[in-house]
Amino acid sequence: MQIPGLGQCIRLMEQYQMLDNIRHHSLVVARVADQLVRDLETAGPPRGAPDRRLVIAGALLHDIAKTPCLDASCEHAQVGAEICREHGFPEVAGIVAEHVILRDHDPDRYAGGRFTAGEIVYYADKRVRHTEVVSLEERLAYILDHYGRNDPRLHRLIRENFQRCVELERYLFHTLGMTPRQLADRMTGRIPAPSPTTAP
Repeated sequence: MQIPGLGQCIRLMEQYQMLDNIRHHSLVVARVADQLVRDLETAGPPRGAPDRRLVIAGALLHDIAKTPCLDASCEHAQVGAEICREHGFPEVAGIVAEHVILRDHDPDRYAGGRFTAGEIVYYADKRVRHTEVVSLEERLAYILDHYGRNDPRLHRLIRENFQRCVELERYLFHTLGMTPRQLADRMTGRIPAPSPTTAP
């Protein structure tokens, strides 16, 4: 499995002229995704957490094609996946392809505390509005307002996609033993990370 390191990801961002605001958003998504994987490594079942390097690379590159697609002439998730494949990163390409609409939705696997790198990046992206960690409800309102085009059919599709994210969130935070709000508080430094419990 070929996974680009931080330096390679930054060079790709520069090569594809990622706008500063999109780059900053991607960096925050990577921080959130990395925190979730670290928490899963502590709280989840053995082998339940995905590869951190893959998660971070997928998060950094999830919007690699956003800049050329801003005029709505292309689907940035699909174009971004093609870019990653062209550079020899097929596993990252799979994450990028599904960061907007999650296709491999598996509540039975979630119930066992197992989550893929793509699911972690998909969820982290839904929690970050620009560079601010927000609730799913706040992010949904933003997406409906900015991308819904006052189209009832499009609004319905966006809401259906978010319902999957809500379900993923419920299982994820049940596994982590914390609330989605606690994640936001930890990312902004308002509360410290939970310490592992020790036997008396």
